Amino acid sequence: MILHTHEWGDAAGPPLVCLHGVTAHGERFRRLATERWTRFRVVAPDLRGHGRSGDEPPWGFETHVADVLETMDALGVERADFAGHSFGGRLLLELAATHPERIGRLVLLDPAIQILPHVALYSADAERADAVYDSAEDYADARGDGPATPRELVLEDAALHCERLPDGRLRRRTSQAAVVSIFGELASDPPPPETLRAPTLLLHAPAYGLVRDDQLAAYAGRVEAVELPGMHIVMWDAFDEVASEVERFLEDSRAER
Repeated sequence: MILHTHEWGDAAGPPLVCLHGVTAHGERFRRLATERWTRFRVVAPDLRGHGRSGDEPPWGFETHVADVLETMDALGVERADFAGHSFGGRLLLELAATHPERIGRLVLLDPAIQILPHVALYSADAERADAVYDSAEDYADARGDGPATPRELVLEDAALHCERLPDGRLRRRTSQAAVVSIFGELASDPPPPETLRAPTLLLHAPAYGLVRDDQLAAYAGRVEAVELPGMHIVMWDAFDEVASEVERFLEDSRAER
């Protein structure tokens, strides 16, 4: 499937493909792309079952990786640097294991390397309901973000990510069937750490705890790990830190070429 994509920055710049998390959308990277990563050609697709891309199954990792590659081909991007948040980070591990030739450098933003089975079950169960919200304020309240999350960004996210129903309420642009399936996939074993050969920056939020100590130990020596303040949506809670660390890491790669 060729995915719906959002693009910002220098069309002639080095490509940076950004993959969002489960229940999210490509425009989560808009502020980073327009305010800080302007020298790159930033490409952020809405993954299958999310945003304005198609919803049809299957929704396994193999299909999502194939969608990303097909979309890159359609955009004329042979090889790129990548950033992936949460589920998008796990997809990058799958991509690195199967198509390393398409990758320059990887940035993992609080990646869902593998979530515990009971967490996957709880999250999938919660997503079976097709939630609707009375307003953008209701959407922001229901998310339960931490105190470090700028509320104005969450309200903006409601405008970007939700469709307005005939009764005036808001519904997130996600396929709940796809979301439930993805949470099940995230409980499966990730590719072995030795399949990660690309230079990789792992930015994680210890306060949230999605990236566990055993996972950091497994990838020791294969990633540069940096701790961030705040909670899981690191693009919101640690905007400046994420922007600067990624710029530094990708500039290092340009200096090596």
